Amino acid sequence: MSQSRVMGIDHGKKRVGLALSDPNCKHAFPLEAVAAKDRFKLLSRLQELVTEHGVGEVVVGLPLTMMGEVGPQAQKAQEFAERLRRKLGEGVSVELWDERLSSAQADRGRGAAVDSKDGTRDMMAAVVILQSFLDRKANR
Repeated sequence: MSQSRVMGIDHGKKRVGLALSDPNCKHAFPLEAVAAKDRFKLLSRLQELVTEHGVGEVVVGLPLTMMGEVGPQAQKAQEFAERLRRKLGEGVSVELWDERLSSAQADRGRGAAVDSKDGTRDMMAAVVILQSFLDRKANR
């Protein structure tokens, strides 16, 4: 029996990378990259995708510093997660997840270190975030 899916989000300055779990919440797959510039359009698109794919949980990457502290980027991720919580309502849980090194890990997986214009790097970073979350959840 399948459960509600989980969506992973890598919130960047230019784009927001999205990943989606399989119906059994075992594996993460790239979904799409959305422009981060227009907050209203971004939140509306996320709400559409959550409904379309039967998402019950959203995991937003939290870019802590290497010392585990909340810096400016992590603050922005926290603010974004709070806006998303309000937009999605009580039916969908929104969690923050430590994403340190997710972009570097995504680059290694792709064999590239440059920011791709098509959002591939953003989506792959979201996959790394979501897969680590799913793996941890499975091992509890």
